[in-house]
Amino acid sequence: MKKHFVIIIIYVLSLYSSSACTTFFINKNGQMVFGRNYDWITGAGMVCTNLRGLQKTSMKTSDGITISWVSVYGSITFNQYGKEFPTGGMNEKGLVVELMWLDDTKYPEPDKLPAIGVLQWIQYQLDCCATIDEIIATDSKLRITSKDGAPLHYLVADANGNVATIEFLNGKIVVHKGNDLPFPVLTNNTYEQSVKKTNGSNDKYYSDNSIARFANACSMVKQFQSADINEPIVDYGFRILDKVAQPNWTKWSIIYDITNKKIYFKTADYSDVKNLSFSFFDLSCTSTAKAFNMNQQGKDDVDSKFKTFAIDEAKPILETAIRESQSQITISDSSKEAILNYSREIKCK
Repeated sequence: MKKHFVIIIIYVLSLYSSSACTTFFINKNGQMVFGRNYDWITGAGMVCTNLRGLQKTSMKTSDGITISWVSVYGSITFNQYGKEFPTGGMNEKGLVVELMWLDDTKYPEPDKLPAIGVLQWIQYQLDCCATIDEIIATDSKLRITSKDGAPLHYLVADANGNVATIEFLNGKIVVHKGNDLPFPVLTNNTYEQSVKKTNGSNDKYYSDNSIARFANACSMVKQFQSADINEPIVDYGFRILDKVAQPNWTKWSIIYDITNKKIYFKTADYSDVKNLSFSFFDLSCTSTAKAFNMNQQGKDDVDSKFKTFAIDEAKPILETAIRESQSQITISDSSKEAILNYSREIKCK
């Protein structure tokens, strides 16, 4: 059942190629935000808190052993297909990890390292790392499964103002950071291809949608960095996301305010911007995990509207995602139950 669950997640993500995502990072005068558009077939989802001090073991993949760890940091994540399998999020240290589709991805071949799924890799990093360099160093501890892994790459940033792209090409990790990362933006071509085709400029027409989004986001990030713009950085971040949004595909727009440890988001169905603050939540292991259905009425601060995470509350969200995806995928009832029940196995150390 667990293996079937992993394959389902891959099948779901395999549709990303026709509806991909955009991410960017801005760091100006000590203000840091990370923006992301989540472009997908369904907008069903929940925001989840994840506690520190939890003992976890990765879901078994078809080409490697599992890995066990204890979560060092609490985090807040965006989830569609199971609480421990986020599409992205931020932890209490200000580390942000977000995924995007990349057809050119080729993960390392099976070896002695533990293998982990593409979504649980994100939760592992948020649980265990505080900086981008710590994420990069985990490449010697575990690998993303090569047989069950959808082709993704990641943009990551930390509270020190560091940002990196992480890709897996020809079976090896490829990282761009520091001087090798002139534009803190990522879409759905390799970072090298994106820079080569645009040089970060949107001064011409690009027929490739991914390249066009990369160019537009780069241009707007550079404009904010170099010009005297009085617009609040979070508002400007949403303006970038609106510029690169894809009609009928952009389901969530998210701004992570790394400096102030806040998260802002809106959905296609509920366009009012909601926000939440890390300072409101008790992320200790003795507390209880919280969750918030993203698609409901509300505006501004929604901290107090989070409820204790419960499988019965999460189930309708998962069922909506399954139903809205059913024209292209099939998820059995038994696999749905496996997704819902996985979090039961996780306890305080």
